[in-house]
Amino acid sequence: MSTLVCGSLAFDTIMVFQDRFKAHILPDQVHMLNVSFTVPEMRRDFGGCAGNIAYNLKLLGGNPLIVGTAGQDFTPYLDHLRAQELDTSLLRILPDHYTAQAFITTDLDDNQITAFHPGAMFQAQENHLAGCIPEDVRWAIVSPDGLGAMVQHLEDLTNAGIPTLFDPGQGLPLFDTATLTRLIDRADYLTVNDYECQMVQARTGLGVEELCQRLKALIVTRGEHGSVIYHDGEETIIPAAKPKAVLDPTGCGDAYRAGLLYGLERNLGWETIGKIASLMGAYKIESPGTQNHRFTWPEFQARYHENFGENIG
Repeated sequence: MSTLVCGSLAFDTIMVFQDRFKAHILPDQVHMLNVSFTVPEMRRDFGGCAGNIAYNLKLLGGNPLIVGTAGQDFTPYLDHLRAQELDTSLLRILPDHYTAQAFITTDLDDNQITAFHPGAMFQAQENHLAGCIPEDVRWAIVSPDGLGAMVQHLEDLTNAGIPTLFDPGQGLPLFDTATLTRLIDRADYLTVNDYECQMVQARTGLGVEELCQRLKALIVTRGEHGSVIYHDGEETIIPAAKPKAVLDPTGCGDAYRAGLLYGLERNLGWETIGKIASLMGAYKIESPGTQNHRFTWPEFQARYHENFGENIG
């Protein structure tokens, strides 16, 4: 059984400014801002929603196929994916573009200045799925990507009869009301965080109950407060797993979504699915970067029992 993971692939360059931006930006001079920050601490991570979700699903023992576009500079990332034994056969490399990348500078107050170059991501609609979906694919997720790609991929998957999880995430501002409503109607499952859930309701005019009537399940994450899964007229409350350290929340949502896919693949029931997803988020937050954490399946089982007082069903 394979799962298609559609979405962005990106390099994340993270820099830490050992001071506070406010000490170097004059409020009455922001109309002519010209500042430079020395950042002695820097790291470059592999990121993007598709890469992160696939990495986490592979850790769990899933078989993800990444669907996305990357650029001429993608070789180190491609080598990394292949080293994890991830299937990259549905990736498309665009030699005239750079891979999407974010440059993030954080100060000591956790304020951030980010520059994002979409690069090949905005050509992702060129990576067509119609007629290209392998026969062993049973599930799919459409995660944040270029607008055209999210629309096309979700519609291609629906037309092919593949149960699909829709994760609009940070792509939500790209959608107009009609497009977002249409994609929700075509998806089987919708996963958002609590803020994004409010955005979806405001953009579509649909309340939680109305959204649930259009979906098999609505999954809403709430950070340290856990998550809630609306399904079959019920609400399943999922507690947050306890991390051993809180080092970097970036990518926790992607790790959670990998847990959802793993549980759906195995028809484990929503309470177990949500708890697996919650524990995946805890593993991620304990490690800097989005694809640097590791565990074995026995280790995962032990921590699941430790957190929830039961074995994985």
